[in-house]
Amino acid sequence: MKIIVRGANWIGDAVMTIPALRRLRRIFPDATISLHTRPWAEGVFRDADFIDEIIPIEGRGSIRSVIDQARVLRQQSFDFAVLFPNSFESALVARLARIPKRLGYSTEQRGFLLTDKIEVPSWKHELHESKYYLHMVDHLTSDSESCEKTELRVSDERRSEARRDLAEAGVREGRKVVGIGAGSTNSLAKRWRAANFARVADMLSIEQDAEVVLLGSENEAEVSSSVLEASQEKHIDLTGRTDLATATAILSQLDIFISNDMGLAHIAAAVGTPTLVIFGPTNENTTRPLGPFVKIIREPVECSPCMLRECPIDHRCMTRISPERVFESACKMLETQA
Repeated sequence: MKIIVRGANWIGDAVMTIPALRRLRRIFPDATISLHTRPWAEGVFRDADFIDEIIPIEGRGSIRSVIDQARVLRQQSFDFAVLFPNSFESALVARLARIPKRLGYSTEQRGFLLTDKIEVPSWKHELHESKYYLHMVDHLTSDSESCEKTELRVSDERRSEARRDLAEAGVREGRKVVGIGAGSTNSLAKRWRAANFARVADMLSIEQDAEVVLLGSENEAEVSSSVLEASQEKHIDLTGRTDLATATAILSQLDIFISNDMGLAHIAAAVGTPTLVIFGPTNENTTRPLGPFVKIIREPVECSPCMLRECPIDHRCMTRISPERVFESACKMLETQA
């Protein structure tokens, strides 16, 4: 049996599909499972043992792209498509690819393109997003009792390479290594102030004798530069200087990762790194990183979670969180780990 899974479009969402992908593998242990997703996802799923291959999606949003995607999938004669995104496009591609069985949520008036359509559950905006993807796959089995994890494997070779990369960047041997993600590519409202991250980085450097490494995409380079400018101590900036696979391996070698609600936080938690996430306008009950070493910091205010990408008032959900509070939580997590 050949199964094609249309993957999620954002890094955090991709990590939140891992429990469903693991469940799918458990249901079909002998199937070939291919993940049809954005090219960056290879960096997340490189060492995953629950999929067999990644088929990258080239282009997006045009009729030409839809036709090209369908042609690529049709050539491989898939038996079954599982569509994690809610988009009309993903269902149309599967239909044009002549995949006989197509499972997905009946959204965006695409129900006629699906052979197995599922109604969006009433709890969609109340429970964690990972359960939304699991709920889809659970329609394929009567065994939905086991708890699938969001663990991501990073090979020993990649871990060793990450340690070398950190050493070449200036991380000194024997010191704690703290990662900071000060950006967020899809929302300015999710960003804690750069000066606050700078203050936390300085305190960790001085009081915990830690090396601080800033991570993120090219789109987040400017905010990382702002953190460095506001810092009194010298920190290492790798923002935009690694691909996602390298960043994933580096995250696995940190003593702690401190960030806004962003995709790298989900990866850090999935590779087993203690992860401290600052939440403001978004809902931690539905989109928090999952894992045994995750702590959320948020300030309960009357207007949060608003889910807005820019705050129309005073950004109180974030400005009321002090650097001292984040530093104290980080120290407790480091002590627990030790």
